[in-house]
Amino acid sequence: MVPVNTTHPNSPDTRLLAALSADSSSTRLQAVLMVGTHPDESVVDALVARCAVEPDFFVRDMLTWALTRLPVEVTVPRLRAELRSAHAQARSQALHTLSKIGDPSAWPAITPSLLGDADDEVARSAWRAAVVLVPQGERLRLAEQLAARLGHGDRAVRLSLSQALVALGEVIEPVLRTALASADPRVRAHARATAGLLRDPDAGFDLAVDEATRILVLGPEQG
Repeated sequence: MVPVNTTHPNSPDTRLLAALSADSSSTRLQAVLMVGTHPDESVVDALVARCAVEPDFFVRDMLTWALTRLPVEVTVPRLRAELRSAHAQARSQALHTLSKIGDPSAWPAITPSLLGDADDEVARSAWRAAVVLVPQGERLRLAEQLAARLGHGDRAVRLSLSQALVALGEVIEPVLRTALASADPRVRAHARATAGLLRDPDAGFDLAVDEATRILVLGPEQG
């Protein structure tokens, strides 16, 4: 068991901090579980710092959970600062955690540079966070920013973008109509596939892409 310091609540337990960077992923997982079970504001910096370098997906997921258990006034400013990190994983994990916390005060930190980040994982995390945090009055502008990325990336990137757009709802319809008139066939195919998902979320992305490609090749009269 990894002990938690309850004697000095404002001083991180050195044994716990050591466990967060242990060689064994199971030890790290147990340490984060202990922090989440017994929320301790004194380790917020250690948790956020670990997010930037943690190689194990399950430990990263537990780190996010532990951070959501702490007061937003403690976590959100620290995570917002992490969005300026030079390390892609730090930015991506901070965005992911902000999306799980869901505090509206984080919205101004979702900048166009993050939405268009050169690292695909950061960009995808930014899209997911943006659709969770965006105020009602900013939804159309966000849709326009996201639609500017249509046609780019591999399957995973295109699927993430479509999912983010669809999560915004009917506000994306005029944006998709504009994209459907693009001179770039990749943009048109991606926009048509996204429109298909908006109409029928259960249709599946691959089927929507196949249908969009078929219509582009054969023409709408053959659809």
